[in-house]
Amino acid sequence: MNLRRVAQYALVVFFLGFFLVPLETGIMTAIKTNESVARSLPFAPPVGEGFTLGNIQFALEQLSGSFFNSLIMSIPATIGSVLFGSMAAYGLTMVNWRAQMGMLMLFVVGVFVPYQAVLVPLARFWNNIFPLARMLEPMVASIPFFQGYHAELVPLVITHIAYGIPICTILFRSYYQSLPNSLVEAGKIDGASITKIYRRVILPISKPMFGVVFIYQFTQIYNEFLFAFTLVTGSDAPAAPVTLVLPAIGASTSGIDFGIRMSAAFLAAVPTLILYVAFAEQFAKGLRTEA
Repeated sequence: MNLRRVAQYALVVFFLGFFLVPLETGIMTAIKTNESVARSLPFAPPVGEGFTLGNIQFALEQLSGSFFNSLIMSIPATIGSVLFGSMAAYGLTMVNWRAQMGMLMLFVVGVFVPYQAVLVPLARFWNNIFPLARMLEPMVASIPFFQGYHAELVPLVITHIAYGIPICTILFRSYYQSLPNSLVEAGKIDGASITKIYRRVILPISKPMFGVVFIYQFTQIYNEFLFAFTLVTGSDAPAAPVTLVLPAIGASTSGIDFGIRMSAAFLAAVPTLILYVAFAEQFAKGLRTEA
């Protein structure tokens, strides 16, 4: 082995440790008592009575309801924004019509609208002008496994769909630009409509890109804080998602229990980790296609 190869391996090991040491530190903190956290090094494993699984159990009890809230908010919002983004990208890329570029510019502008700029009008719209949550509360309460307060998540779902469509459209458009236009032309020759071409031709070959955009959009919606903080009354609200409940876990008048908070942080990351594992193959194919 020459010096160049040794240097390459040393660099890989360095970055591997650089990214894994914080993860190992977090895991060690999650299984330590608060006293052990204060008396030992962050990355050192717990010893004797310093080891506990009570942090994970307590964090899971605190997050159980908010997990359900986050999932019933994130899943439909992700599916809606990804599906509408795909359809919009198809219409802006593979279908020729007037004002196409002007409409595309509106989507591009929508990507760069900051969350902070719309918080106040958004809250006034959903709370005063069109109180959708209050109108849907009796209907939502009649659905099995749902409670009336889950209606508060409906405005959040609609908001995330509307806010996610521009970025999903841009991502899908870059993929559709790499597809040969002969696919659409062949469908037209066979007498298929624009809608049928999308359903029968474009949609089946878009699975890799759907995996990429679905993972990206779900992660963004699941981890989002500002919209949830604005439209849901607070971390104590029964409809609060994980991002609102997480900062309050482990905090008390005597200080912060870092073991409980770290356990809650790892538990909150489980849904996105499962999603990455489930869509790993499609995600890799989508990235290779983009490259």
